[in-house]
Amino acid sequence: MSTITLEDIASSLRAARRQGQPIEAPIETWPGLDPDGAFEVQKINVDHALADGDRLVGYKLGNIAKVMQDAFGLDQPDYGHLLASTFAYEGTALERDRFIAPYVELEPAFMLRKPLGGHNTTVADVIDAIEFALPAIEIIDSRVKQWDIGLCDTLADNGSTGAVILGGTPRRVTDLNLRDTRGVLRFNGREVISGSTGNILGNPLAAVAWLVNRLAAYGVTFEAGQVILPGSCLQAVPMNEAGRWTGTFEGWGTVEFDVTDAAAN
Repeated sequence: MSTITLEDIASSLRAARRQGQPIEAPIETWPGLDPDGAFEVQKINVDHALADGDRLVGYKLGNIAKVMQDAFGLDQPDYGHLLASTFAYEGTALERDRFIAPYVELEPAFMLRKPLGGHNTTVADVIDAIEFALPAIEIIDSRVKQWDIGLCDTLADNGSTGAVILGGTPRRVTDLNLRDTRGVLRFNGREVISGSTGNILGNPLAAVAWLVNRLAAYGVTFEAGQVILPGSCLQAVPMNEAGRWTGTFEGWGTVEFDVTDAAAN
């Protein structure tokens, strides 16, 4: 595909985000789109955001758990850039109308104390690079109609990122059992779904190593101070109405936020 065509795809996704109106899947409109081209589309829109004053603060891995792949009809993970503009404060309210078709995910977040990158990165390298871990919620949101996505579609759409909320209980990874920690999502105090961090490629540290090695093919290196999201430990839940969402990792901590219905304000 030509650079002009990739620019066209990027422009259509920016417009969909800005207007809150989803588009047809890029792979349907541009059948020649492949994963490398889709990642280039993602980078084009990240560059646009940075030129407008945004800031790159990390990277994410998505659809790493089998339950997530089954839910969205994918057979492999996606990945994306994390921009400062997508981060929201815990305890504040988000308007439902800010999103198109949002889902809520619970996952760990890792903050790096030193750079991490390159081919043949191991789990030991990942552990050595992490400063601390936090409970986090990611709101995923697709600019593609009815979430009718394949890998190229979600890659072009920056891994379907919507918003990120970090919790306030940082822990050293040596103090956590990331191989098997139960995570629970609640809405208005009612348990909606639960899962184990073991669903994230055996453990989320392995998922980060996978992401580092995959993005090394594009020359991407993670920097000190960046946030890395390794993916959800449970199936994402639709965010359809106003109320309070609470995500808890047992024995670790809780992160929560409110959703408001703009029409009711």
